[in-house]
Amino acid sequence: MGATSIDQVIQDLEKIVQDAQQEQSTMGYFAALYLLVTKEVKSKIDQGFFDNNPRMEHLDVVFASRYLDAYNDFKAGKEVTQSWLVAFQAATNNKLIVLQHLLAGMNAHINLDLGIAAAEISSPEDIHNLEGDFNKINDILADLVGQVEKSLSEIWPALIWLLKVFKGIDNFLINFSMSRARDGAWKFANEYVVLDQSQREVALIVRDQKIAALGRSVVRPGRFERFIFWIIRLGERGSVAEKIQKLLD
Repeated sequence: MGATSIDQVIQDLEKIVQDAQQEQSTMGYFAALYLLVTKEVKSKIDQGFFDNNPRMEHLDVVFASRYLDAYNDFKAGKEVTQSWLVAFQAATNNKLIVLQHLLAGMNAHINLDLGIAAAEISSPEDIHNLEGDFNKINDILADLVGQVEKSLSEIWPALIWLLKVFKGIDNFLINFSMSRARDGAWKFANEYVVLDQSQREVALIVRDQKIAALGRSVVRPGRFERFIFWIIRLGERGSVAEKIQKLLD
């Protein structure tokens, strides 16, 4: 049975992180980041931060369930969306840096799953009521950016400096900015919510193909980015389990 509360989502994410650390699996990088985000969302809900806090918990659970279901299906050898397949298969590529794994997971979850989740808890008549709280998520994520950058710098101290110095890499990251991804997700949610079931199935396939292609560009970037990422990969400190812990600390 899928998660029915944000507390259960947190428990499920903690289990994925623990398993990943035991297995030295890079699938734990995104799960660790997602765990941080979910705990912060729960904290904000408890504080009454959103306009409609029960609705935001419902959105969080529906949204998270898409990742949790995809993860469990992939581990069981079942079919998943192309976007998640790209992200999960990247776990077998030991040449990727932590940041690439994070971006591949964020790409699938935000660019594909978030719009679908927002539409599924809404109707064409009331989805506009969700927009204010939907945008407040950006405030939460902005607060976490500094923490994630600090964690990545501890994994490889020169990482942030290197990303800022090399303009091409900086542009690469801009293309996957969180605010841009969420704006795209909101646009897709408004397009998706007005469709009937058969139309949604087609729209999901089309969107999935587009987002999967974006994910592949993260996993297999251009020659210049590959060279810089290779340098970063050589300098990353610690085992996979230790890197996961750095993201959580």
